[in-house]
Amino acid sequence: MKVSFECPDKINGVLTLKVEESDYKENVEKKLKDYRRRANVPGFRPGQVPMAMIKRQFATPIKVEEINRLIGEEIYKYVRENKIMMLGEPLPSEKQVPQDIEKGSEFEFIFDIAVAPEFEISLSDKDKIEYPAVKIDDKMIDDRVNMFASRAGKQEQVEEYKDDDMLKGDVRELDADGNAKEGGIVSEGAVLMPKYIKGEDQKKLFEKAKKGDIITFNPKKAFPDSEVEVSSLLKIKKEEVKDLESDFTFQVNEISRFVPAEVNQELFDQVFGPGNVKDEADFRQKISESLQRDFTFESDYRFLRKVREYCEKKVGDLTFPNELLKRIMVAGNKDKDEKFVDENFDKSIQELKWHLIQEQLVKQTDIKVENDDVKAAARDMARYQYAQYGLNNIPDEYLDNYADKLLEDKNTVDRLVDSVIDRKLTLALKDIVKPQVKEMSLEDFNKDAGEEV
Repeated sequence: MKVSFECPDKINGVLTLKVEESDYKENVEKKLKDYRRRANVPGFRPGQVPMAMIKRQFATPIKVEEINRLIGEEIYKYVRENKIMMLGEPLPSEKQVPQDIEKGSEFEFIFDIAVAPEFEISLSDKDKIEYPAVKIDDKMIDDRVNMFASRAGKQEQVEEYKDDDMLKGDVRELDADGNAKEGGIVSEGAVLMPKYIKGEDQKKLFEKAKKGDIITFNPKKAFPDSEVEVSSLLKIKKEEVKDLESDFTFQVNEISRFVPAEVNQELFDQVFGPGNVKDEADFRQKISESLQRDFTFESDYRFLRKVREYCEKKVGDLTFPNELLKRIMVAGNKDKDEKFVDENFDKSIQELKWHLIQEQLVKQTDIKVENDDVKAAARDMARYQYAQYGLNNIPDEYLDNYADKLLEDKNTVDRLVDSVIDRKLTLALKDIVKPQVKEMSLEDFNKDAGEEV
């Protein structure tokens, strides 16, 4: 097979493959003999079907299959050996003329190849790149202490109502004279949080309520804009609320108050494990370290974003084979139309530019992704999922099982590989460029995130 490649403008390549009969003939004949050996044709013993009959039925499709296989192998072999930076998949060229596979013996196939623009990028300690960092302060630690105490808190029964308390009792409808209405609405075990009553005059009726008190109020006036709240409280259908104007009594049977856990050894052990924290000062220090780790991960992410912005500006504008790339996108998104490609093309080119830059940075830093790296990333993802539910001390066995489940999904594995590359690249670049740390308050840190592109 003769293979030639032309790329006069450096980005729109044309790969031509001239297939000769000697390239495929031997394999085609082998497959035909194999078909003959296995063919089960009425009137002929196995292996005795005339070859002419086999060729009439199978020669052309086998020939097509073999030529397609050969072309595919040769294209990628040539691209690999000649170090062509091919973007996407090769496409049949618009210059291609029809080939008569059945009758012909020599063929010419032409493919359009999108080639990455040539550029070089590397970083050193001369490159100054900002590293956003959060300054951990006492308020942040206090908020985290309160969060842990709230998670470990519990409901306690009290005698007198205060804001945020929950009341439980029996609700009875009254008639026009203020007496219990015969056949009226009764809701036993109703739950009410006066804090969320919208009518201020109705809310005041519950101030300093005590266990055993009977309070007269009007549900419709308490929740004038929510028929759902009224129907839920009275345990009636929403449609029945519309014409309801009656006053009701609420007999307070229980007053529940949520009480955060005490900041003591029991809470320390629950959050960080038994024996890992000795006192409150140690507890606050570990929280500070935990916050720092949490924000370091986010800071690293922001840093890599700033590396990207810096490198894209440093590289400048790159010329891509736009029309060919659009054809490749259309071919790769058969369930989408050309409008989708047009609307997403600029963003795709921007991502492609960063991908090419990233490849050079990965090569500069000699980053390798091992199976253990991906497994560790899966464990981190599992740990994060558990942490979302306040579970911070998960046994390794549970983390491993969760991670194994995640690794069964190819798309998840691809995302994990990308995250490993990003993580390793970030750590490597932090040592290379000596980041310019910009410490800021959490408010400014969040504001900075909003200003990023």
